[in-house]
Amino acid sequence: MAKSKKKKSKSRLIFIVLSELFVILLLIVGFYIYKKMDKLQYDNSQDENIQQNEEVEIGGYRNIALFGVDSRKNALEKSTHSDTIVIASINNETKDVKLASIYRDTYVKIPDDNEFDKMNAAYFRGGYSLALSTLNKNFDLDVKEYVTVNFQAVVNAIDLLGGITIDVQENEVKYVNGYTRELNRINGTDVAGIKSAGTQVLNGTQATAYARIRYTAGGDYKRTERQRIVIEKVFKKLKDADLKTVNAFINDVFPDIYTNLTKAELLSLAKDILSYNIVDQTGFPFEPDAHTYHKVSYVFPVDLAANVIKLHEFLFDEAEYVPSSTVQDYSDEIESIRK
Repeated sequence: MAKSKKKKSKSRLIFIVLSELFVILLLIVGFYIYKKMDKLQYDNSQDENIQQNEEVEIGGYRNIALFGVDSRKNALEKSTHSDTIVIASINNETKDVKLASIYRDTYVKIPDDNEFDKMNAAYFRGGYSLALSTLNKNFDLDVKEYVTVNFQAVVNAIDLLGGITIDVQENEVKYVNGYTRELNRINGTDVAGIKSAGTQVLNGTQATAYARIRYTAGGDYKRTERQRIVIEKVFKKLKDADLKTVNAFINDVFPDIYTNLTKAELLSLAKDILSYNIVDQTGFPFEPDAHTYHKVSYVFPVDLAANVIKLHEFLFDEAEYVPSSTVQDYSDEIESIRK
């Protein structure tokens, strides 16, 4: 009996020691990653300028805007157009993630001068705060957080993950190769193009080139679909990455990222990464009307208010949403112009 008690006591001691070592290891890893996050270009200088409609209140979700900037010099701040605009909506309870691409040529009212323009002009004119304000005011959102990446960040991220598998169509090959050459000029690289269509592993430059294609059937609508495919593929590979890859990712990709998410907020998101699942994705507006107005090509929402209702149903499972008076006013203005 004494031996049995001694054995149990010894086992309990070993368990306690191992548990303590595990906790210490987690603290060391956490501190290491926390320090590494200094590589991020943290910018919250415009936060106080972010606007939203006072009638709007969205609970239970965290909404983050992802901007991919169309910069030939890999700039991240304003004076560069946002080539990619994606709302990532996270259900705080289920950890389900939905992606909604906003077509960059969408006709919206930009709050700084209360004039209509293309959605991607907002980032160019006023950086992230004006871009977020434009999203919030036109679509009844409450987005206050953003992540901005440039071409180099996307290329590096995909290369570090060993590339991503994409089914390239015959009509996409020449455009993948054309944009690959352009990215080579921007990034000072010499990456080869692809030889044929079909399912294949694309490296960072080729995959980024693929995400930029807009001249096939479907135009920008199809391009945003490609962008969401790339985001999903990268996200899935990152979830399965080992510590060595994650470390390289932090070292090489973080310096090309701008965000107003603090290190603590990023760590909070990171700890749940295995729980997150991208469950659905779409493009917005759901009913677009692309045509030229005053010699400029725009994407007009066919009834903005109706599109906003569908957006809230898609992102937040919100049935019978009633748009704010601001959105309804914008909707009426757009309809009068569109006709």
